[in-house]
Amino acid sequence: MAMLFRPPPSQCRSFSPFVFNYSSREVSSSSRLSLKTSGDEENWVSRFRSKSLSLVFSGALALGLSLSGVGFADAKVGVNKPELLPKEFTSVIDVADFLSNGQEKRIAQEIANLEKDTGFKLRVLAQNYPVTPGLAIKDFWQVDDSTIVFVADPTFGNILNFNVGATVDLDIPRSFWSRLAGKYGNMFYWKEKGEDASIEAAVMAISSCLREPVGRNNCAEIQ
Repeated sequence: MAMLFRPPPSQCRSFSPFVFNYSSREVSSSSRLSLKTSGDEENWVSRFRSKSLSLVFSGALALGLSLSGVGFADAKVGVNKPELLPKEFTSVIDVADFLSNGQEKRIAQEIANLEKDTGFKLRVLAQNYPVTPGLAIKDFWQVDDSTIVFVADPTFGNILNFNVGATVDLDIPRSFWSRLAGKYGNMFYWKEKGEDASIEAAVMAISSCLREPVGRNNCAEIQ
């Protein structure tokens, strides 16, 4: 898995961790210092990646890795409740009862079609922390570098949280996830439309993005 994306708070503050834009080949001395600092940050992320994943799958998705000033000491206590997992495999686990049976089936079918067409695996967990299977979903879903784990949890304000596999991260601009969270995950949206509407809209936007040809402008618009 590549890295954790924590969405911005509902007050419209942008969040794009470790996204860099270079306008020319020439880099000033101050820019070199900035790049060195950025490289150190990325190395830090790599060193703590395994720890962040454990926190992600233990239900502390929005507070796992300190990308916006929240340290490990401030993260929620990890959860591992395999008893909350369904008996049979499903790509959609809704322990918070946000979705109707019909919505679950539609989302699961969209995910199945997406995986067949692109090879990417989208997995959706709807929860209200600490009521979550937590760490148990990692083995249940066999999470790998081609997997996007989408956790819908309103506990931290923005309901949309993502952990993106390394293979997905190569094709999809990192800014896409923060823009998606900003559009469909903010508190004003899901409180007005409902948690289910946020989840369905996000799934369709992810599906549309992953189907676009890889290029400079792919996923530029949130569908």
